[in-house]
Amino acid sequence: MTNKFLAAVSAVLALGMASAQAETLRLGDFQSTSHIVSLEGTTKWMAAVEKATGGAIKFEHFPAQQATKADAQLDAVRNGILDAALLGTPYHADVLPLNSVVALPGFYGSAEQGTDALQEMLKEGPLRDEIMAAGVTPIFGFVLPPYQVLAKERLGKPADWVSKDIRTSGSTQSMTARALGGVGISIPGPEVYTAIERGRLDAVLFPLASVPGYKLNEVVSHISTNGSFGGYSFVMVVQTSVFDGLPETVKADMIKLGAETATHVAKAQDESVASFVEEWKAAGIDTYQFTDEELAAVGEALGAVSVDWVNRIGNEKAQAVLDTYREITTK
Repeated sequence: MTNKFLAAVSAVLALGMASAQAETLRLGDFQSTSHIVSLEGTTKWMAAVEKATGGAIKFEHFPAQQATKADAQLDAVRNGILDAALLGTPYHADVLPLNSVVALPGFYGSAEQGTDALQEMLKEGPLRDEIMAAGVTPIFGFVLPPYQVLAKERLGKPADWVSKDIRTSGSTQSMTARALGGVGISIPGPEVYTAIERGRLDAVLFPLASVPGYKLNEVVSHISTNGSFGGYSFVMVVQTSVFDGLPETVKADMIKLGAETATHVAKAQDESVASFVEEWKAAGIDTYQFTDEELAAVGEALGAVSVDWVNRIGNEKAQAVLDTYREITTK
């Protein structure tokens, strides 16, 4: 009897382990697998989680908008089409308006600094609450380096920007383009190359670490290096019902490894920028710094964007979020 009982228990345990090993989370994102965000972020985190859980958790990865478009990732997770996704929060400003604070110009000087601020604000407070209210749980977040301007001609003082069609990431960054006299046009990253090539866009606000992933250096001739035209945040989310059903140890591993990945991908982006700039210079691209006079003029024009953001959001927590963000990024 004892031997039969032990055999039965072993069989049940084996079945349980097999079930755990077979649990696969469908994860979507809109970056290509050659993008630094994927190489040093998403795929790195997935591999770390699979290793830490001994294969109990695996991922079926849908990069490059294979599962759904960039602006539909959140809905796909909420509706169960995906279990998880790396969200580009500016694409979901209608549902996550407070998270668009990262898109405001002039607040952080490096991806690492911005990522530290975002991670802190995702632990508790309005940014986390807003994401949770959407039916998903934030695991970790990170930002891209401060946005620069890439264009077919050199853009300096605001007068140079007037009536230019400028690619922006969501409504908050569109305010930045308008403040400089341009027209903000929201186009997902994977579609920007073609839009510039066909003349639909005159310029692009983009983080330099992401330029090679989209090969934008092939279709522009001028790239700024010391501007600060806002930022962009990514947040890895898991459908809350799915996340809550995972073992506590698995949830802890996901969050711990997420924090490590966030710091890693931020540093990797910061380190990549200098080498990219040298490559572009060698290829004949005008990689330029704004003069002090240009920076002063641009800064003055952008001064009202944060105030406009608070008013446009129309959320009683917007001012507090802005104040917290300013405090953290100026430490």
